[in-house]
Amino acid sequence: MLNGGISRRDMLKSSGTGLGMLGLAGLLADEARGAEARASGASANPLAPKVAHFPARAKRVIHLFMNGGPSQVDTFDPKPELTKQHGKAPGAAGKSTERKTGALFKSPFAFKKYGQSGIEVSELFPEIGACIDDICVIRSMHTNIPNHEPGLLLMTCGNTQPIRPSMGSWLTYGLGTENQNLPGFVVLCPGKPVVGPALWNNSFLPGVFQGCHISSLDPKRVIDHIRNTSVSAGTQREQLDLLNRLNGLHKDARGGDDQLDARIQSLEIAYRMQTEAQEAFDVSREPVKVREAYGKGYFADACLTARRLVERGVRMVQVFYGSGQPWDDHGDIEKGHRTKAKDSDKAVAALLRDLKQQGLLDETLVLWGGEFGRTPTSEGADGRDHNNHGFTVWLAGGGVKGGMTYGATDEFGFAAVDKKVHVHDLHATILHLMGIDHEKLTYRYSGRDFRLTDVHGVVVKDIMK
Repeated sequence: MLNGGISRRDMLKSSGTGLGMLGLAGLLADEARGAEARASGASANPLAPKVAHFPARAKRVIHLFMNGGPSQVDTFDPKPELTKQHGKAPGAAGKSTERKTGALFKSPFAFKKYGQSGIEVSELFPEIGACIDDICVIRSMHTNIPNHEPGLLLMTCGNTQPIRPSMGSWLTYGLGTENQNLPGFVVLCPGKPVVGPALWNNSFLPGVFQGCHISSLDPKRVIDHIRNTSVSAGTQREQLDLLNRLNGLHKDARGGDDQLDARIQSLEIAYRMQTEAQEAFDVSREPVKVREAYGKGYFADACLTARRLVERGVRMVQVFYGSGQPWDDHGDIEKGHRTKAKDSDKAVAALLRDLKQQGLLDETLVLWGGEFGRTPTSEGADGRDHNNHGFTVWLAGGGVKGGMTYGATDEFGFAAVDKKVHVHDLHATILHLMGIDHEKLTYRYSGRDFRLTDVHGVVVKDIMK
């Protein structure tokens, strides 16, 4: 309290100049956000579905993240010249690499044409190869830096520096989610990849848009303490309503508080998840034939869970292949890539077929890839170093043309040379498919407007139906 019994808060509220102006920016920002929400058709619930900028081709995204960086020349970008020049110096095609690398190193894997499109796919992925007519392979990706941390951040958050909102956070901020009983953005990863939670964080966006990290897929342990065993659902509802009223009074007395808003929404979501979360994550409810089609193991179950989540209205599901950086094969790439491909090929193909059979693929965009690629030169005797100059990702469903390749790397697969696609372009394209103009999806913070694509990004319209 100040002298005379006036509180600091009262003094700030009543001041016409000076310190009283400190609250003005926050009040105006709250008013502007409210007006924007009303204009977009959103309700008071920040996760309520919102109107897109234009008709969307896709309603939801599944990102299959092969964290660690799979090799493009061993998976989806065959290079006959690399085989011919095996053991020779890269010469004019040489690019800087993170570590010292050796001579050109041919792929130990054979490639085969698949489907009516005749796209060549490595022997590592026969099941995905059988689905190639539904897939668009982008062979001309490139990114900024050949390091895991900035590469992961750029691919997930659109910036090499922490901390910026993740793509899933931007999508739920811009579009909301269709199921209010589940999080709008779910991350499935057994443990944590390099960088960790920063890859699915909300940063300066309201906390309700942060990704929900699920480590265990056991439906009874998927989220600890999600079910209240002490009181009935009705009593919980009464308790939560009272708590919300108290939090609302607290918030109103302080002119708005984004963190408190996020806390209120998290309590609401946690309450509603009691009715649906365990069922959504329980893959044992699927027919035996469906479970067998995906295979066994965490990644297989995660792919099946991803299908169950998007069919229930979750906006984005990110499936990391594993904890750490499993695809980072600096040595013995033949054994390393073969093991991981064997563990994932069947599940990814089953996901594509399942989505198609369920009538979900047309409105679900599937993205497969890592944070960068690998060098066509050897590291040590039989490994490959990081390569940011050229690599491959692929897209399926969600308004993307299937059975096509886009762009190209040089004759050895070192650098993108034709129809180059930067990560910013990929993000702009994904947002466009979701009905969002990437230049208009912005959030004002620290005096300027931020967006997922920063000041970059060109939509790759040639790959769209």
